[in-house]
Amino acid sequence: MRKYAVIANSSCEVDRQMAKDFGISFVPFKIDVDHLSFVDDQNLDVDNFIDTMLASPNPIKTACPSPGDYQKAMEDNQDAEEIFVITISSKLSGSYHAACLGRDLFLGDHPDKKVHVIDTKSAVAGETLVYLKLVDYFKENISFDQIVEKITDFTNNIQTLFVLDNLSNLIKNGRMSKPSGMIANILHIKPVMRSNDGEIELHEIARGMNSSLNKLVKSIGDFVTDTSNKSLVISAVRAPESVEKVLNGVKKLYDFARIEVTGTKGLSSAYASDKGLVIAFEK
Repeated sequence: MRKYAVIANSSCEVDRQMAKDFGISFVPFKIDVDHLSFVDDQNLDVDNFIDTMLASPNPIKTACPSPGDYQKAMEDNQDAEEIFVITISSKLSGSYHAACLGRDLFLGDHPDKKVHVIDTKSAVAGETLVYLKLVDYFKENISFDQIVEKITDFTNNIQTLFVLDNLSNLIKNGRMSKPSGMIANILHIKPVMRSNDGEIELHEIARGMNSSLNKLVKSIGDFVTDTSNKSLVISAVRAPESVEKVLNGVKKLYDFARIEVTGTKGLSSAYASDKGLVIAFEK
C-alpha cells in the first residue's frame, strides 16, 4: 500500500519531469468554444485549442470537475493511506467545493482513509508550487495533520503574478469592457496582474510586453526579500522568448533555490491566453 497520493484539477501545471519524483493524477476541466467541446486531459491538442479559441468572437464556457469525477479519482487511488487534492482558487472556480463533496462521498465508503482538499487560492503556477511543496513534505515523513497544517500555511503565503499579451479573452468573457480593451490595445497596454487571497487584481500598468515583463520581474521584490530557500514556478502559453527574458531577469536579481518552467494545458491557456505568462513564489 502507498503512503501518499496526489490528485489535482487540470490547471495544475505539472510536467512529466516533475512527476518523475512523485506521481500525480489529474481531474480535467471541460471547455466549450462555440459548438466544440474540449476535455483538458493528456489527449488535448493545446495548440489547436488555443487557435480555435482565438478565432471565435464568443466567450468560452468552462465546467469544473464534478464531485463524482473527484470521487472516482480518489477511488482510483484508494491504495494510498493519505490523499491530497490540489484545486484552483475557490474564488475562481467551483472546483474546490466539488472536490470537498467528492471527498465526503469517498470517505463515506472508506472511513479509514485520510483526504485533504487544498484551496490553493491561486492557479496555474501557484498550484504547481503547492505540488512541489507537498512532495517535499512527504520526504520529511511527518504526520497527515502536520502536512495539512504546513501546506495550509504555505498556500496562505503564495504570491501569483501574471502578464497578459492578449486581452481578447478578458473582453469576450466580460472581465474587461470593450472600450477599455480597445484603448488598451491601441496603447499597447500589457497589465501585470496579481492574486490577492484568491482573487485577481491589477498590480501594475505597462506599455509593451518587454516593459510588462520587466515590471513583473521587479515586482517579485515587492513581496519577498530573501529568496534563497524558496522556489519559483513559471508557466507560459506558447511564449519561449518571454520565459527566457523572465528567467534571465530573475537570475540577475534574485537567488531562488529552485526554478521550474512549465507549459500550460487547456484551462490555463484559456485564461492566460496566447503568449500569457504566470509566475508563483512563496512570500
